[in-house]
Amino acid sequence: MLLQKPPHGAPASQRRGYLARLTVISTLGGLLFGYDTGVISGALLYMNDSLSMTSVEEAMVVSSLLFPGAAVGALTGGRMADRLGRRGSLLVCALLFLFGAIGCAVAASVPFMIAARILLGLGVGAAAVTCPLYLAEMAPAHLRGRMVTINELMIVTGQMLAFAINALLDALIQDPEVWRTMLGIASLPAVALLAGMLLLPESPRWYAIRGRLEDSRRVLSLSRSPEEAASEFHEIEQAALTAKEERGHAWRDLRDNPWMRRLLWIGIGLATVQQATGINTVNYYAPTILEKSGLGVSASLVATIGVGVTSVLMTILGIWLLGFVGRRKMLIIGFSGVVGSQALLAVVFLLPQSDLASYTILAAMMLFVAFVQCFIGTCVWLLLSEMFPLAIRGFAMGIAVFALWTVNAAISFLFPIVVESLGSTGTFSLFVLVNIASLAFVTKCVPETKGRSLEELESHFREGAIPARQPA
Repeated sequence: MLLQKPPHGAPASQRRGYLARLTVISTLGGLLFGYDTGVISGALLYMNDSLSMTSVEEAMVVSSLLFPGAAVGALTGGRMADRLGRRGSLLVCALLFLFGAIGCAVAASVPFMIAARILLGLGVGAAAVTCPLYLAEMAPAHLRGRMVTINELMIVTGQMLAFAINALLDALIQDPEVWRTMLGIASLPAVALLAGMLLLPESPRWYAIRGRLEDSRRVLSLSRSPEEAASEFHEIEQAALTAKEERGHAWRDLRDNPWMRRLLWIGIGLATVQQATGINTVNYYAPTILEKSGLGVSASLVATIGVGVTSVLMTILGIWLLGFVGRRKMLIIGFSGVVGSQALLAVVFLLPQSDLASYTILAAMMLFVAFVQCFIGTCVWLLLSEMFPLAIRGFAMGIAVFALWTVNAAISFLFPIVVESLGSTGTFSLFVLVNIASLAFVTKCVPETKGRSLEELESHFREGAIPARQPA
């Protein structure tokens, strides 16, 4: 049985309630995404001894979830979302999350752990593509920004929960094998995602491109007034007629249509600069960084919760700001703040080792995380879900997210090596230079998508008009 729909002609409050329930269930994939990428930071402190890992094996355990796991998951997830539907793809993701989490919890060797992390990564990558797509296609234009960015909120909430659960289990369980519990807890929301997705409808746009127009109209009626549903269905029907001619020939269309190629390159660029902020060096290595700066293991785990809380609060602020501020302006503010906060981080790492230095480093990390999560994290996933045309939406987003996870994996793998070579100050100075280039890219290339329907955006892009401002 599908999630109970509001009655025909229900007031706006009931329709919004329906969309809220739909959003919470579908973004459990984001929660798992966050938890599975965040939990490893604390688990590593115990796993190193339990599995007798070398530094190279430690890097492989961390990065294998990202590449090949999430990177390949993004590529296959885009295609899977187009073939099985957005809902069907998220059901597959739930199974990958479940079996991957169980595999990580029972791993008896480094190769088994790496294999389980790759399986988990396939789910992370596919969900990273599919969940924003599903929400963007289910949402009315005026709610799309906030609905899609709830997925980002769930990601950072998952990371915060991972940090908090790591610290709690460290305090409650005096056992070097506690990392197994840390990793195994991820199986619980995986079961909830699997059960919840069975209650949700498929995307009306996926139905339309498959020629199932009555199903598309029916799904729209669940969350729109009759007038809104009729108007939006007409736009979707016209876009689907064009997309059906192009569907299945994505590479040919990219070759023959410069406007599609330009959007794909902008999408790849957005995915790359988001990861080039270095945000995941904090998510994955914060406890390790703080421990090396002078804090003990338990204190480092507790202090890292501050990073998670900052992520959640600033993501909520970012979602609120999206109701008033354009996507481009958010990104420009965000990258400007990242450059400044990373310059500050480079300086504070010069302080002599002490508890005061450790907490100053933590404060600088939290400032950096605040700019990324408020202004960049909330926007990049949203833009990727909005800017691609219907015919290649899943495919193109898969390519962009593949680039995102590949850059993420490369930075995560290289970070300890670069720190050892250049020191923390030199490493974050390098990030400053990279993010100045990212700021220039965003200012020059990224279109404004706020306030337009997906079909209106596609029409603009198809005609060669890349909007730089939001409509009045």
